[in-house]
Amino acid sequence: MEKIDTSDMKLFLIRLGEISLKGLNRGFFEKKLKNNIKLKLHPCRSLLTREKGRFYLYVDNSCPDSKIEFILKTTFGVVGFSKALVVDKKWECMAEAAAALIEKEPFADGKGSFRVQSRRSDKNFEMRSIQIEQQLGGVVLDRYPNMTVNLKNPDKTLYVEVREKVYLYTSPVSGPGGLPVSSAGKGLLLLSGGIDSPVAGWRMAKRGLNMDCLYFHAYPYTSDQALQKVKDLATIMGPWLQGTTLLVVNFTQAELWIKEHSREEEHTLMMRACMMKVANAIAKKRSARVIVTGEALGQVASQTLESLCFTNSMSEIPVLRPLIGMDKNEIIDTAREIGTYETSILPYDDCCVIFSPKHPLVKPEVEEQTRSYEKMDIEGILEKCVEECAEYPVNYI
Repeated sequence: MEKIDTSDMKLFLIRLGEISLKGLNRGFFEKKLKNNIKLKLHPCRSLLTREKGRFYLYVDNSCPDSKIEFILKTTFGVVGFSKALVVDKKWECMAEAAAALIEKEPFADGKGSFRVQSRRSDKNFEMRSIQIEQQLGGVVLDRYPNMTVNLKNPDKTLYVEVREKVYLYTSPVSGPGGLPVSSAGKGLLLLSGGIDSPVAGWRMAKRGLNMDCLYFHAYPYTSDQALQKVKDLATIMGPWLQGTTLLVVNFTQAELWIKEHSREEEHTLMMRACMMKVANAIAKKRSARVIVTGEALGQVASQTLESLCFTNSMSEIPVLRPLIGMDKNEIIDTAREIGTYETSILPYDDCCVIFSPKHPLVKPEVEEQTRSYEKMDIEGILEKCVEECAEYPVNYI
């Protein structure tokens, strides 16, 4: 264990979920999570240790609680956490810590009902769980005689864990769960300015996928405000994605070429095909093994089963669509939860809509559309798109 003085540091207990079930390769996932947390906390002085399904995070007192809580709330692999007091396994120390803890929120108003919930992992400790709960309940009532005990549905709870030491806390916070980012490899997220693609990226990051983000910009048909909107979305997603790089492709020449060299009803399909070709090339350059999109089955004409089959045919690597079976309200609810919704609905169109046909094909034949794509002879333009792709690094927090 790393030797460091923790006397001037505050403690957060971190609860793990799915990681704890990983068997022989659990250490791999725990190491990823530990590294992800430490990277986000830098340059704050910290110590992170593990024992029996818990991480113990000590952080220098100078680091604001709000920063630590934001980091843990946006780090996949964290199921929940609590700021805690740690004391020796002596009754006097436990009572003193409990008395100090209940001077703060949520107990500070001295009103309502409460309970004490004890977890005694050290079965050799002299007090049983029921005794700990009764004795510490007495500490609370001595300080707040107007409070009442409610064991089933209390307003407030004082939690106690007896392990190698005793840990006390009052306000557990939920984390996002999932698996640590980078534990499942690397992908490339097609990030538009809409509601869906940030949610798709969030869902795949929750399964451990590390991602760069790719945006297609067609100035002047798409405005600088549209580009800034996507940069803002990438910034909001940065903490969830454990940092990312926003890649911006100048797609104007390709859009104009598609408009001039394909039938109107094919414009959207050809545009999606070209995007997938570019994404495939960039993904391979950046060692990404999959492409992630925000498509949901049947949501628009380019997302029918037939259209998706055609789009898939343009990629040499797998295309993941984590929203494929979700409806719009479910997607919007998640967008609100992760903080992208208000930015996504800003009224700046992306290049997917500027040349949209009035009557697009909804059930294209793959072979026929492949011939239409080949007739455009657009490969040289797409190669230039890949070569001139711009990069914008996005930080962890």
